[in-house]
Amino acid sequence: MDRRSVSYAAELRGILPRPVHGGRALLGIVGAPGAGKSTVAAAVAALDPASHTLVPMDGFHLADQALAGLGLLDRKGAPETFDAHGYAALLARLRANPDHTVYAPAFERDLEQPLANALPVPPSSSLLVTEGNYLLLEEPGWQDARNLLDEVWFIDVDPDVRRRRLVARHIQFGKSPAAAEEWVRRVDEPNGALVSAGRERADRVLDVSAWQLT
Repeated sequence: MDRRSVSYAAELRGILPRPVHGGRALLGIVGAPGAGKSTVAAAVAALDPASHTLVPMDGFHLADQALAGLGLLDRKGAPETFDAHGYAALLARLRANPDHTVYAPAFERDLEQPLANALPVPPSSSLLVTEGNYLLLEEPGWQDARNLLDEVWFIDVDPDVRRRRLVARHIQFGKSPAAAEEWVRRVDEPNGALVSAGRERADRVLDVSAWQLT
């Protein structure tokens, strides 16, 4: 871990929500695509791997087969391309802190598909960290999920940095530079505007521009 990682790890440690009466705290981390929310969420989980567990929202992407049937394949990543109610149901189950391991879905980046029952959440997890774009969206399903979280942090970053990250990410996963630019313009940026509209509803805003996240 380099010095800048140590500095922001210390900052994160000082602001974590605490479990009440031996229960489990649920922390949501939200931000526009490319803001760095996945990196921040992973950093929070890494502060105490024995008791912090990361369960990203991305496991509730609808599979391409379902998206094709709904005519939404070209909008993959928009709010309607997720199972928001299923996500809220999982959070409710985790909120109850059962005495057995709960298995959550993940999102496999190489396949660009959800993967069922991939993430174990043991009963020893005292902090559940979840991250995604739409945790502050005021729509059915998403509002239910928000109500189950103790805190939601909004991750802020310079818009130009965020956009460059997105283009590079799409190229990394197989798009041509021109296709990556077009996808960011047509899909990611409108989704980002929707996410940013909920910024004022967050419990905490973290400007991570100086953290040099990748």
